[in-house]
Amino acid sequence: MTTTTERADRASVDKFAQRRRMLAESALAAIAERGYAHTGMRDIAQYSALSHGSLHYYFRDKDDLIALAVWNYKSECARRYDDIVVTSTTGEELASRFGDEMAATLRDEASLHRLWYDLRNQALFSEGFRDTIIDIDRLLEDMVWTVVERFAALERGVPAIGPDLAYALFDGLFQNALIRFLRGDVGAVEDVRVGAPALLRGAL
Repeated sequence: MTTTTERADRASVDKFAQRRRMLAESALAAIAERGYAHTGMRDIAQYSALSHGSLHYYFRDKDDLIALAVWNYKSECARRYDDIVVTSTTGEELASRFGDEMAATLRDEASLHRLWYDLRNQALFSEGFRDTIIDIDRLLEDMVWTVVERFAALERGVPAIGPDLAYALFDGLFQNALIRFLRGDVGAVEDVRVGAPALLRGAL
């Protein structure tokens, strides 16, 4: 049976975690705008109107803050495709909706995706948030594989590739389009919208 003290401790922990999440979400835009190498805790506090002291109270350091911020964002991204997988009734419907969603997030959230690739590269040199990057990569690989498997089932086929290769292909398509889009190539969005369904069809 849970005691009053245990319930109070649990509520305190929950409030602390909730506050950490709120601060991380508030800081995300500042980090995405400036990039990892050019952003310190003081920059984040100034840009996002957060107290420098409160950031240091809730987070060990910049890496701790960034790890939570990017985990929150990318895990939300991965869940966006759940409804497409569950409600699509044909392979072509799934492929089209998947391409539309990938194109939309590229167009609307390019700076946040740029931050993700920045941090993934930084994790090759720094161990501060490496475990979080590895976990996010696994999450995204699972998301891509869920889409591939559902497409295969709707098309009554069998995937010709495995989860790791499927993720590499879709990630490569998206990253290449993101680089082009950030350089001003608006056609990159359409290339993702068309390219993602083409990759799905080629995966069988």
